[in-house]
Amino acid sequence: MLNKLCENESHKESTPFLNSNDDEDCSYEDKNMALYEEEMDSTPMVASLLNKLANYTNLTQGVREHEEAEDGVRRNPVRCVPQMGTFIGVYLPCMQNILGVVLFLRLTWIVGTAGILESLAIVSMCCICTLLTAISMSAIATNGVVPAGGSYYMISRSLGPEFGGAVGLCFYLGTTFAGSLYILGTIEILLVDPRAVAASSAVIDENDMRIYGTCCLLLMALVVFVGVKYVNKLALVFLSCVALSIMAIYAGAAKTLIEPPAFNVCMLGNRALKNEMFDKCEKTELVTNLFCGLNSTCDFFESNNMSEIVAIPGLRSDVIKENLWSNYDDANMIIEKKISPKLPSVKAGSKDQYYVINDITTYFTLLVGIYFPSVTGIMAGSNRSGDLRDAQRSIPVGTILAIVTTSFLCILYIWAPEPLPTIAWTRV
Repeated sequence: MLNKLCENESHKESTPFLNSNDDEDCSYEDKNMALYEEEMDSTPMVASLLNKLANYTNLTQGVREHEEAEDGVRRNPVRCVPQMGTFIGVYLPCMQNILGVVLFLRLTWIVGTAGILESLAIVSMCCICTLLTAISMSAIATNGVVPAGGSYYMISRSLGPEFGGAVGLCFYLGTTFAGSLYILGTIEILLVDPRAVAASSAVIDENDMRIYGTCCLLLMALVVFVGVKYVNKLALVFLSCVALSIMAIYAGAAKTLIEPPAFNVCMLGNRALKNEMFDKCEKTELVTNLFCGLNSTCDFFESNNMSEIVAIPGLRSDVIKENLWSNYDDANMIIEKKISPKLPSVKAGSKDQYYVINDITTYFTLLVGIYFPSVTGIMAGSNRSGDLRDAQRSIPVGTILAIVTTSFLCILYIWAPEPLPTIAWTRV
């Protein structure tokens, strides 16, 4: 009977395409048809949600149509009403694009440098800026019929081609630079030894990152040339990896209540040392020769003892109180555990190669600029305007909910890694 309804011209007003003859594309999901309730099998909400997640795609309608046209599998250019809702069509894509590499690689360093209070200010400023942008986009989306074609098409038809062209150019440049950011973040994860990060002695050669990054970019270009539909089959896998990574962060923070990880940092007085230089954190004859040899001075070495501190003290420690305030410093300064009264920082010389040293000068606006790319990616939902069942409702609700959720996760993330001391966050 349902197939006859699709063929009957008197019932074609259920789809916006009056000339549609594609019976298979007609969808009656979530339709309340009481007259035919006995002939239709009701789908449970949980099973329906799992089915949508299994068919989750990270491609927009235009990309899929382009792939189908190249393969010659598209039977009819006319489609029925898009069936993507707010959760699958807007919320999940925005979450997947907002939770980027900066959150995992730089937020802990930002907290260790700026302290908890100023880190909260940085995250709040960036999230409020993104929220205001989303509210402006929502005003455009609810100003009329949202056409297919994404954010550029939506803005250009609402505000004119001048605004649309300017926004489209900025969006293109932002996506291009974001691609390089994500590639460098991927290569950094592959090159950095986690044990070296915990010991504050992680060093990455910039030329290695350029070479491996270029190889990664060529591989991605090859994938795009072959066809992104193969990558799209792993969209749900990628989304699951992001969700599991977020859960692992909070699980690791909770584990420190039971047993802190066995990572130690070697200290000489209040200065952190590079752990790979010493087998044992003791004043042995070899260590004495390193500091008191012809190529080094031993004044500070002789007046201070060597000791080990736990790199991840745990939630039960007092490290949260110690990291409330900022700890900005200039480049080439020896990293020291601040003591009271606060002493002036010591600049490293050519003979201080055994200490952990700051690589850049840090200040508040620099950290804001480093963190801000972490709150981008809110256009992922509006780019699917042609796939949404009700774009006027889904784009504002899904985008704002994604921003609120990620902002809450980032603020909670500031407190979750607080068992780490400031020294362990410093990247050299």
